[in-house]
Amino acid sequence: MTTARRDTYTPETLLSVAVQVFIERGYDGTSMEHLSKAAGISKSSIYHHVTGKEELLRRAVSRALDELFGILDEEDARVGSAAGRLEYVVRRMVEVLLAELPYVTLLLRVRGNTGTERWALERRREFDHRVAALLKAAAAEGDVRTDVEVRLATRLVFGMINSIVEWYRPEAAGGRGGAGEREVADAVARLVFGGLRKAS
Repeated sequence: MTTARRDTYTPETLLSVAVQVFIERGYDGTSMEHLSKAAGISKSSIYHHVTGKEELLRRAVSRALDELFGILDEEDARVGSAAGRLEYVVRRMVEVLLAELPYVTLLLRVRGNTGTERWALERRREFDHRVAALLKAAAAEGDVRTDVEVRLATRLVFGMINSIVEWYRPEAAGGRGGAGEREVADAVARLVFGGLRKAS
């Protein structure tokens, strides 16, 4: 990993480096020594800005969670039919995942071993429940099929979206045969709602 130069170091670059190290080594396998080496700064410089690696983890997963919950406050997620709002939310989830790929990847990999991880898992469950409620409302309105149980359908939708972190590489999307962000979002929306919408 390329180290950051001391004269260009900022709390934001430290956070970015920490996320990459957490993803590569796992949070439990990362020490402050690993972080200081990757960032190209001393451990004391890190402690000047944060209390330790758990604060870096909380900042990182908070960034992903804030972006995801922000979707639910957007007008198109609040106004209109439940099916229309659900489709908007699914598309925006993909867009946020791709825009904040390292942060969402880290969020999806927390295991609940620390207070911060347990907090993040609880917030993820809250988000999942709110999306599931939209799916349930769409089924009640008669716009999506009811022969697949809501919780199962929700898990399958999240499974499809969350799997993107395992294979999507932004560097491959720039004209070298990879799918771009909009293409991925469109494909997920078509596949999800091609299967969910009730046949007319």
